[in-house]
Amino acid sequence: MNKKLVCAVPLAALTAFGLYACGGSDSNHADISSVKNVVVIYAENRSFDNLYGNFPGANGMQNVTAQTAKQLDRDGSVLTALPAVWGGLTAKGVTPAITEAMTVNMPNAPFAIDDPAGYNTSLSVTTRDLYHRFYENQMQIDGGKNDKFAAWADSGGLVMGHYNTNPDKLPLYKIAQQFTLADNFFMSAFGGSFLNHQWLVCACTPVYPNADKSPAAASISVVNPDGVSLKLADNSPASALTGIPKFVNSGNLTPDFFAINTMQPPYQPSGNKPAAGGDPAYADPSVATTLPPQTQQHIGDLLNKAGVSWAWYSGSWGAALADPSNINGAVNVVPDFQTHHQPFNYFADLAPGTANRAQHLLDGGTNGSEFIKAIDAGTLPQVSFYKPQGNLNEHAGYTDVASGDTHIADVIAHLQKSPQWKNMVVIVTYDENGGFWDHVAPPKGDRWGPGTRIPALVISPFAKKGFVDHTQYDTTSILRFITTRYSLPKLPGLAARDAALVANGGKPMGDLTNTLDYAQ
Repeated sequence: MNKKLVCAVPLAALTAFGLYACGGSDSNHADISSVKNVVVIYAENRSFDNLYGNFPGANGMQNVTAQTAKQLDRDGSVLTALPAVWGGLTAKGVTPAITEAMTVNMPNAPFAIDDPAGYNTSLSVTTRDLYHRFYENQMQIDGGKNDKFAAWADSGGLVMGHYNTNPDKLPLYKIAQQFTLADNFFMSAFGGSFLNHQWLVCACTPVYPNADKSPAAASISVVNPDGVSLKLADNSPASALTGIPKFVNSGNLTPDFFAINTMQPPYQPSGNKPAAGGDPAYADPSVATTLPPQTQQHIGDLLNKAGVSWAWYSGSWGAALADPSNINGAVNVVPDFQTHHQPFNYFADLAPGTANRAQHLLDGGTNGSEFIKAIDAGTLPQVSFYKPQGNLNEHAGYTDVASGDTHIADVIAHLQKSPQWKNMVVIVTYDENGGFWDHVAPPKGDRWGPGTRIPALVISPFAKKGFVDHTQYDTTSILRFITTRYSLPKLPGLAARDAALVANGGKPMGDLTNTLDYAQ
């Protein structure tokens, strides 16, 4: 352990592991110029407690009490049991199946999905998907109490599931032990993958101008006067024990035309086909889920202006362009390219035919093969984003945890052998919680977030070793780190987020520099 870490305090409980825990400010920027390459690996849909709740020294399940974990019904009463896992715990077609009937009358408490004495469903088994939508996430968080995850779920009690992970089960767990794990890192926006990918690259929420007069008019959400909850339909079950909630309209747009839930890119590869007789490189704009091209400033714009090289490497991008059957597939399909996980494909300045697109939106290859070639050759740009293909991204509903975790660990092994490793910082995190409960209240920020806590790892020759960082972060902290390293202007969304945090009695988000020690 590096003795120069003046803020690292050894914890008696961690001596067997050689781990340290620390919070603190991001004040040491002295040698940040030593960082020549930043690599961001973006996985899918896991809360912190879901994967790392048992990590030594982290704010995990050991801090959960029966009272703090207890879930309430929709009327605010304590649930007598968790609701059944509607439709069953395992994804459709997965064997052995854990059926809905097998999940009735679960205790109102967190449970281990992989408990041999319980469901015995390992990390290599695909479980069913869960609600992870903008308004529903806020309703589940319930002002920071995190006590209505089961009430506003379509998956019943599965929201309270987690895994008893350790280094033998989860490859990234072992890597987290060796480097830095951030245990106070939140998804930047409420809800799902689409919006959180946008916040990863621009700290902004997409817009659909004049949506009420557009093909997407029917997707405008019907929201209560509080602005954070959906209006219930008259036939919605009163209790979470008797059924999935029904809303008047849980759409993809806000009443003032921001896009918050999954919309498709205006350019191929998209979940929407080209218009008949239209440009084959574009998606049909008359389809309700096709988002118009976006024009907000993003991190790529700032990097371009500063002369900093960058690229978004998308797993199976080339395969998706060549064969649309690879797009948005079913359970355990390979490669299962996910179109709404490609945030730069929504921006007008990266439209098909532009030099900007050709230079910066790159095929990561099936199974990351092209990305790995660049790693091994030492030709990564100064800033790289890598998005694994669908079957390797850990998203419940269509893939398992183990496949993606093993893949990302393999990518990291290549990075550690790369000619560029000695000056590299690798950040691994998840886009959002995937609907899974976490016991830590998100800090109160702005209208868009932050949402539920998620895992984040910082892996680097400069990363503090065996370190659990309690500094407050969210996904925008990645943008903050890039901004700090390359002396870029601050994106408007970063300033707005910090102002909101402070206005609500909190503090600004950290920029991840507290995870590093350049003197090692």
